[in-house]
Amino acid sequence: MAQKWTTSDLVLALAIPRGARFGMRMQAALRDAVRGGVVRPGDALPATRELAVELGVARGTVVHVYEQLAAEGYLVAQSGGRTRVASGATPSTASPPKVRAAASPRLDLRPGVPDLRRFPAGDWAWAHAEAARSIGAADVDYGDGRGHPRARAAVADHLRRVRAADTDPDRVVLCLGFAQALTLLLPALAQRGVRVLAVEDPGDRGIDAVALAAGVALTPIPVDAHGIRVDLLEPAQAHAVLVTPAHQSPTGVVLSASRRRELVEWAARTGGWIIEDDYDSEFRYDRQPVGALQGLAPERVVLIGSASKSHAPAVRTAWIAAPVALIDVLAARRRIADRGGPVLGELAFAALLDSGRHDKHVRAMRAVYAARREVVLDTLGRLGAGLALTGVSAGFHGLLALPAAADESAVVAAAAARGVRVIGLTSFARDRGDLPPSLVIGFGDIDDEAVRVALPRLRDAIAATGRE
Repeated sequence: MAQKWTTSDLVLALAIPRGARFGMRMQAALRDAVRGGVVRPGDALPATRELAVELGVARGTVVHVYEQLAAEGYLVAQSGGRTRVASGATPSTASPPKVRAAASPRLDLRPGVPDLRRFPAGDWAWAHAEAARSIGAADVDYGDGRGHPRARAAVADHLRRVRAADTDPDRVVLCLGFAQALTLLLPALAQRGVRVLAVEDPGDRGIDAVALAAGVALTPIPVDAHGIRVDLLEPAQAHAVLVTPAHQSPTGVVLSASRRRELVEWAARTGGWIIEDDYDSEFRYDRQPVGALQGLAPERVVLIGSASKSHAPAVRTAWIAAPVALIDVLAARRRIADRGGPVLGELAFAALLDSGRHDKHVRAMRAVYAARREVVLDTLGRLGAGLALTGVSAGFHGLLALPAAADESAVVAAAAARGVRVIGLTSFARDRGDLPPSLVIGFGDIDDEAVRVALPRLRDAIAATGRE
């Protein structure tokens, strides 16, 4: 983008040494700046009078430099306007060539990424304007470690209404994404004696570094068709457990009603903590969303949710609905981390919730993902080859089982060679040598036509590796 250079900025950029033959040195320095891309085509240079005063030279010296470089084709003088760098003046071909990044596969079937093309930018622009209009002087000071009260009230109301959570504004802490929520929570639990955190296997590997930094050991617990094996928590001597009960990541299974009861009973019996990752629960297709586990045991369950899947990862709006016993320490840690959250962003999200625009967007995206899921299932059905996607009753990813003898990593590489990006199930595993070869297929950030192109290529990749 072209810019207008101030006299001070241009003098600093050129760094012309004082002394004899100043005009020639200035001319050479400005010529080199154009060739090197320091000043770019379309950039406006300072007026000759202003630049002469800044440099402490006669105006005629600067006029001569501009005229000479215009004659050479570097500058263009405009009548009544500023002198600009000519559009044909490009950086020297002698400069080092730019290194091109390796091309990534065009057809992206990564899980966990929503449809970024449908980000409701208009709603967010309205919400930020609404927040800015309503904000007062006290609101823009360093904030409450829990987040702005109005935003916490909107989130608490949303969680009670949509997720059947048992919470209120005083038991909500706002933060910047799921990762920061864990960064706040795990040290707080460690202070209360948590040394071993049970995690689903396969499950999210992104938490490993956070747990390590908090001094909390991870112990993997297998997941079966009914969810996490709750009966293995006590033998593992776990003090806390992290679960994705509404739509297990990555297998897609739903924690059964009996396992939910067993999990709550384990927490009550042992004094254990349950961390509920509520990452994509609003996108359910076969029935109403499964209520949050937190509603069954609000003093033992910490519910974490975010706008990353419903809107976009870049929004970085998240919340922790926590037991009363943890609120003060979470708020204190949040103040240490960043002295309170981004109030304008919090109030913008509150405006989306209170106005109904968030719910409207979720309903629209639920229809989009449901229709795309049908395209995926229909395309796989037409391809034959025994390909079937499971775990797609919610969210926008599922599990694709490979032939028993398939080499999962070879299939991933063969797909990438065909322009299709996929992730193997073993990428999510910690301790499961018995996992069957499978792919975790995402269909959030890919359109219907791309699905119809990607899946046949994926079938060919599977077939090709089977022949090797």
